[in-house]
Parts: sequence; structure tokens; C-alpha cells
Amino acid sequence: MRTSILAVVVLAVTTTASAQQARPRARDLGVPFEGTAGPLNAITDVSGVEVGLVTLIEGQGPLQAGKGPVRTGVTAILPRGRAGTEPVMAGWFSLNGNGEMTGTTWIKEGGFLEGPVFITNTHSVGVVRDASIAWALKRGAQPQPWSLPVVAETWDGVLNDINGFHVRPEHVTKALDDARGGRVAEGNTGGGTGMICYQFKCGTGTASRRLAAAAGGYTVGVLVQANHGIRSQLRIAGAPIGADIPLETPRGGGDEIHEQGSIIIVVATDAPLLPHQLERVARRASLGLARTGSTSGNGSGDIFIAFSTANANAASAQDVAAVQMLSNERISAVFSATVQATEEAIVNALVAAETMTGADNRTIPALPHETLRTLLKKYGR
Repeated sequence: MRTSILAVVVLAVTTTASAQQARPRARDLGVPFEGTAGPLNAITDVSGVEVGLVTLIEGQGPLQAGKGPVRTGVTAILPRGRAGTEPVMAGWFSLNGNGEMTGTTWIKEGGFLEGPVFITNTHSVGVVRDASIAWALKRGAQPQPWSLPVVAETWDGVLNDINGFHVRPEHVTKALDDARGGRVAEGNTGGGTGMICYQFKCGTGTASRRLAAAAGGYTVGVLVQANHGIRSQLRIAGAPIGADIPLETPRGGGDEIHEQGSIIIVVATDAPLLPHQLERVARRASLGLARTGSTSGNGSGDIFIAFSTANANAASAQDVAAVQMLSNERISAVFSATVQATEEAIVNALVAAETMTGADNRTIPALPHETLRTLLKKYGR
């Protein structure tokens, strides 16, 4: 019989008042960023987008497959919220494919994302995919008789009993049922619970940008599950932060040379973009990732998806769909917003995450806030 859960924290985006105030965001520490953020500085600034997170934390001590410790979860991003069943136009891009994002073959072919985007750990992709189909069937929310869910992953096996398959169907259902607009809990939350980036504790992060009225006034929101990079690479606001905070206990030369993490980036916008344009937007997330120092190593699964909530009835048209498309002359502002929001979302994930001890008592430290402030001053940021 499965051991009882010592602590299972279910975080929906509505439960944010105390948690979000307790953990500062990057801007609270004085980190400078380009662009104008939306009211929440989150992917949920794009109207209609809802996020649900289930965080699973259980046990401590030696790793025992199937028993823990558990440091994992699942994140669900619903482009039109729980009430919306209309697909959205979408595009995706793989900067480095040592990872997984299911359902992308049909997105490339058909141009539409037909349900939520899920992010979890590498070995839970299957259960999340199947549970998402069951949830859609129960609600009658399938746009066609078959389902091709989009489920992405990053590997949390340093802190989590990843071979224990602790993400279960009821956790996926909970994430979907609890999805809301509003603030998004960051750091050790949802699918990002056990993730590490730049060899600091990391996880879930989000940010947004509001375009100027002259550029259309559109909103771009980004959510990341960050689990990538080595310490020496980390740059914040252009400053070589990682190089100035050496590892306390180096794991060996190999870990310092080869990046073996991953990052999933989800970009949402209300700008009227067609699928080929959204693929271009997804590519620009690479530049935001690069601003934080990553070089997308061979072992890294860096996979990005972008969707637009505009053109609401395009997928249901039976004959000819009348759609709007932002001109190529105007799209560069969306590109810039994507780069800026991606960079900030990654730094927000770092800043919000807390030191965590997991499997075999391995401890991954959080990015020290006061040290970050000191280094930003040192480099004139």
C-alpha cells in the first residue's frame, strides 16, 4: 500500500495572496528589465488564459523507488479557460530536442492547439496525457473524436523519485478544475516543483509585456518550467551572476561542462497571429533564454509553444474562415515582447524558488537574494 502523503500542496492561481507576498519577484529585488509589464506580469494578463498547478511534496531521506521522496507536480495552461472549448491557433519550435512535447505534429499540420498545455516531469507525460483526455471526454470538450493533448516535460530526478510515478490522474484533474486567471504561484510549484536551473533551485516562472498603443496594444504572456543551465552561465540583467557565486560543493568537471537540463516555454498572446507567425514567435523565446546565459547544450530539451487567443471562431468555420493577421510590418513588437517576457519569467522562477532537500538528502540552494542585489550593484545594474 502506498505510504500516506505527508504534505500535498495543491496550488491554484487563486491561492496567491499570502504566498506571492511572501516570496519577492525579480523586480522587487531591483532587477531591471526592458518593456512594460501587464498588471499581473504573468501569462494570465492575456485575457481568458487560466493556469492550474498541483504541487506534490512528500517524504524525505533515501531514495526508494515508488515510495519517494516526492518533489514534483503538474501545471496546466488553458488558453481559453475551463469554459472555453474553441481551439486556438498555435506554432511550436524545438531549439534542442532532447525532450518531449506531445501533440506537436498535429499543431504543425493543422495549425491549432485543441486543448490545454500541460507541463510535468519526464516520466509522467503518459499519465498526464491520458488523464487530460478523460477530463475532456467527461466535459464533452473534444473538438474532434480523437484527442492529441500537448504535454511537455523536464527531468526532476535529482530531487524527485521520478521512477515512482507519483503524478496520478486525480492530480491532473485537480490542476484543470482549479485553473483560474489572476496571479500565478512561482518557484517550487506545479510541474516545476523539483526543477533546477543554473544549479540553483528553480521551477515555474511567468511574466508579460503590454505593447504600446502604436504597436497595437496587444499583450504577450510567458510561462516557463525552467530546469536548465550550469552555474557559470547564469546572467541576470546582463551581469555574470553565476560566475560570482561558485558552487559550494562541485559535482565534478562533467557537470560544469555539459548542460543536461531542459526548459519548456509557453507563449500566449491576444495579437491576431496565424500559425506560421506563431512559430516565428516561439523561436524568439530562444533569445530570451539566451539572455539568461543558456547555450542550449546537447543534453537539454528546450521546446517552446506559442498560441493566440484571437480569431476565436476560426477553427469552427465549416467553409471559409474570415481571420485577421497582424502584418509582418507590425510583428517585430511581438517578437521583442516575447524575448523580454521570457527572460523575466526565467529570472522570476529563480527568485521565487526556495532551497529544497529531496531524494537521498540532496539539497539544491536557492539563489541568494542579498547576494544578487550586491552583484547587481557591483555591475552597475
